[in-house]
Amino acid sequence: MLHNKKELSLKSYNTFGIDVKAKSLVLLKDPKELSNIENLQDCMFLGGGSNVLFTNDLSKTVIVNQTKGIDTLHQDNDYIELEIASGEEWHSLVLHCVNLGYGGIENMSLIPGSVGAAPMQNIGAYGAEIRNVLTFVKAIHLDTLEEHKFTNEECQFGYRESIFKKEAKGKYFIKSIGLKLSKRNYQVNTSYGDITAILEKKNIEHPSIKDVSDAVIEIRQSKLPDPKELGNAGSFFKNPVILKTHFDTLKAKFPEIKSYPIDDDHVKVPAGWLIESLGWKGKRIGNTGSHKKQALVLVNYGNVQGGEVKKLSEDIKQSVWDTYHIKLETEVNII
Repeated sequence: MLHNKKELSLKSYNTFGIDVKAKSLVLLKDPKELSNIENLQDCMFLGGGSNVLFTNDLSKTVIVNQTKGIDTLHQDNDYIELEIASGEEWHSLVLHCVNLGYGGIENMSLIPGSVGAAPMQNIGAYGAEIRNVLTFVKAIHLDTLEEHKFTNEECQFGYRESIFKKEAKGKYFIKSIGLKLSKRNYQVNTSYGDITAILEKKNIEHPSIKDVSDAVIEIRQSKLPDPKELGNAGSFFKNPVILKTHFDTLKAKFPEIKSYPIDDDHVKVPAGWLIESLGWKGKRIGNTGSHKKQALVLVNYGNVQGGEVKKLSEDIKQSVWDTYHIKLETEVNII
């Protein structure tokens, strides 16, 4: 049955801890219950609330996705395919799979949020992205309540992008996803220096998927604030991709600037480096600021208003543009 909340504050349903109110609040336990909700197209869906910044009260119904379930669809000696309900917590799923010896998502340990948000964002970390293991997304059309099964290709994955952030945005409720994971012959990815450094420190020459997961967790905990202690939504900005010719010009003027190759014509520039280079890292403005250990993370120092965080993000973007002529895009959804 549907669970309607009398307390309409969304403070405990977003990791920034922004205290805004909704017109009404529904806790969704079963996708079938969607048929009992009027005007679904005008509702807002929330998962873990880890990728959203509220700037005002909402004059609409907010549906908090609390659906659960992990089912095995197929398996053989090498692989297993799971179907996971969209309301499951992503990190809990990663730990579940690592503990059972299912490899492929261990590099994405400790990414906040729900399973349903994972394909929307094409989440990724430390050389891995969900599109590398995702087999399908089952989604319910909000107009017709018909279920559609999107293949990996139909999801149109890009860097922190998918069809669910473009032409399908606001049209579907993601019900579940499919993941194909390894049961042996793991392709362990330790290409990032931070992971390698931790493994070397622990004298681990042949890391297991759990070793990699543990290393990623250690790295993230050392760099990123826990939302339960300091409200935040993780990385606020995407790492911009620019033309190599533009980067070469910048390199001549700013020799310390960092980059990662994308293709022959483009490079990715770390947004954190750009922000830190301009003195924003650790800078506090009122109730918000850029975190002292990770410039990409904007935080709530207590009772922050969403508009304060939005203003800070706009000032940072303008600062980066004025100096480097690079346009930063927000990874967080501002509402």
